[in-house]
Amino acid sequence: MQYRTLGRTGVQISTLALGAMNFGAIGRTTQDEVTAIVDTALAGGINLIDTADMYSGGESEKMVGKAIASRREDIVLATKASMPMGDERNHQGASRRWLVTELDNSLRRLGVDHVDLYQIHRWDPKTSDEETLSALTDLQRAGKIRYLGSSTFPAYRIVQAQWAAREHRFSRYVTEQPSYSILQRGVETHVLPVTEEYGMGVLAWSPLASGWLSGAIREGREISTNRSGVLPQRFDLTRPSNRVRLEAVERLAKVADQAGLSLIQLALGFVVAHPGVTSAIIGPRTLEHLESQLAAADTVLPADVLDAIDGIVAPGTDLAPEEKHDTPPALLDASLRRR
Repeated sequence: MQYRTLGRTGVQISTLALGAMNFGAIGRTTQDEVTAIVDTALAGGINLIDTADMYSGGESEKMVGKAIASRREDIVLATKASMPMGDERNHQGASRRWLVTELDNSLRRLGVDHVDLYQIHRWDPKTSDEETLSALTDLQRAGKIRYLGSSTFPAYRIVQAQWAAREHRFSRYVTEQPSYSILQRGVETHVLPVTEEYGMGVLAWSPLASGWLSGAIREGREISTNRSGVLPQRFDLTRPSNRVRLEAVERLAKVADQAGLSLIQLALGFVVAHPGVTSAIIGPRTLEHLESQLAAADTVLPADVLDAIDGIVAPGTDLAPEEKHDTPPALLDASLRRR
């Protein structure tokens, strides 16, 4: 396993991080399975675990808490908030009212008195940066969080938050967590240059593109992954963007074979090769998945392989632009651009 400094914090983290989205009902995993995955990940050198309040409605945090109970101090523990937690309209977002309440809920579920990294899961357009950063700064001073982070923020919102923190002397976001893979390279255009400019650590999620780069999705095979059951439209081969992805996967598989690598090693090696990326978050649902991903822990892609990848998916290109998670609201809601 390789280790890098998380932005300018001085904290050393593994280049592969353990994501806990599949823990609980979403991935149909039991506590024993989760504990075995955590045990194996830690033994393999992973030292950052990333979860969120909304993963399986809080169940993921509870499972992570039980799995790490005896070794909390050896783990960089990260969680997130702002996504809806139920139907109550104020049980979501990035307001002071909600974040103060929900952080306590997360700490209780995790069974800890602080988290190392507390991230705003999505930019909340209804809440000012000053409101959110003021609340997070107070929570940091109270000792409940060590560092602040953002997740899937558009580049211009990352810049705005950095300036708001500087202007009002609040703590700033020291990390960003964007979606990044060979098939979704759009963040190379604006987000990664901005995070590098501000010295932010980057925890890339979905480096296997929701399973497209796991080796399980190939031409002529039935697609029956866990994600395809949850989001079937993302794997419907009658959609043009999915055909484009499958064609790219077939070409990438040949590059991997020629380099003596698995497709997973190629995919994870690509993400951590970017100088702006600190760690790639893997989200195994089974121990077998984890072991296949840990095999990429020391993968370093040579220049000719990276060039071959660029020839298949050009830098800055999203093969499924409709699945971007940082699209400005006004592009999705006509009333916001025509009011």
